[in-house]
Amino acid sequence: MSWRSQHLATLSALGALLAVAASAQGAETSPWQPFASATAVYQGSADLDQGGDYRMSGVVLRGGTAYDFGGGTRAGITLNYDYLDYSFSSASAFGSVGPWNIVQRYGVTVPLSFGVGDGWSLGFAPSVDWVKENGAHTGDSLIWGATLSGVRQFEGGNRLGLGAGVYSRIEKTSVFPFLVVDWRIDERWRLVNPLPSGPTGPAGLELDYRFDGNWTAGIGAAYRSLRFRLSDSGPVRNGVGEERGVPVFVRVTRSLGNDMTLHFYGGVVAGGKLRVENSSGDLVREEDSDPAPLFGLTFVGRF
Repeated sequence: MSWRSQHLATLSALGALLAVAASAQGAETSPWQPFASATAVYQGSADLDQGGDYRMSGVVLRGGTAYDFGGGTRAGITLNYDYLDYSFSSASAFGSVGPWNIVQRYGVTVPLSFGVGDGWSLGFAPSVDWVKENGAHTGDSLIWGATLSGVRQFEGGNRLGLGAGVYSRIEKTSVFPFLVVDWRIDERWRLVNPLPSGPTGPAGLELDYRFDGNWTAGIGAAYRSLRFRLSDSGPVRNGVGEERGVPVFVRVTRSLGNDMTLHFYGGVVAGGKLRVENSSGDLVREEDSDPAPLFGLTFVGRF
C-alpha cells in the first residue's frame, strides 16, 4: 500500500491522480471537469507515553480542474491548502511544552494520465508543497517530487494499478510503492482507495456499500503522515516535526444531486507517533501516542 513510506505531499499527488481519473470517468458533456472540496477534521485527545496529551483540529481545502483530451489522455491541476491547529498539554517528552502549534501547507499538483492501449494508462503527478509551522522560513519548508503509476482498466470500469513515488521531504528523501484500486464487486459492494480529499487521505483501502437512494457507507483504513519545518523561534529552532498514524474509519455519504456529495467520518487514529528532528534532520525526540478519536466532514463538488 502507498493519508503518508507515504507522506503528505505524496498523498496529495496520488489523490490528485485518482481525482483526475475519477473526473474523466464521470465526464458527460464538457472535457473540462472543475472540482473543489472542503474538509473539517478533528482529532481528539491522545495520551502520550511519557505523559501529557495532544489534540488537533483543522481545515483541508482542494480545488482545480482536469481536461480530457480523449483516448485516455488527461491532464489537470490541483491547488492544496491545509490549516492544522495542534494543542499540547504537559508533554513530558518535549520538556512539558508543545513542540509545535499551527501548521500550514500550500501546494500544487499537476496530474497527467496517458492512454497506451489495451486498457492501460500511465500516470505522472509532479507536485510542489511548502509545509511549515507558523514562524518557519518558507524557503526551508519545500517538499517536492512525483508519483508514477501504471493502471489497467477492465470491463465494467474496474481499475487496478501499481505505482511508485520519489520525494524530497525536508532533510529526507523517500522512495515508496503504492496500490491503485477501484473495483466493483457487485452492484452494491466496491473496493477502492479512500477519498483523496477526505480526512484520512487516499493511502489505504476502503470497502463501500451502496444503499437504495442517495446513501453509501464504507469502512477502511489508511496511512497518514505529516512532515513540516518548525518555527525558528520554537523549542527546536528551524527543526523538523513529523506526525504519523493509521486512521481506521467509518464513512457515511449523502449524494446531493449528480455533482455534489457530503461525507461524514468517524473513527480512531491508531499507531500514533510524534517526531522532532534538528535543522539537519537528526532525531531529537520521538514519542508514541495512544489511539485518538477522529471525526471529519467533507464536501465535494464537481462543476
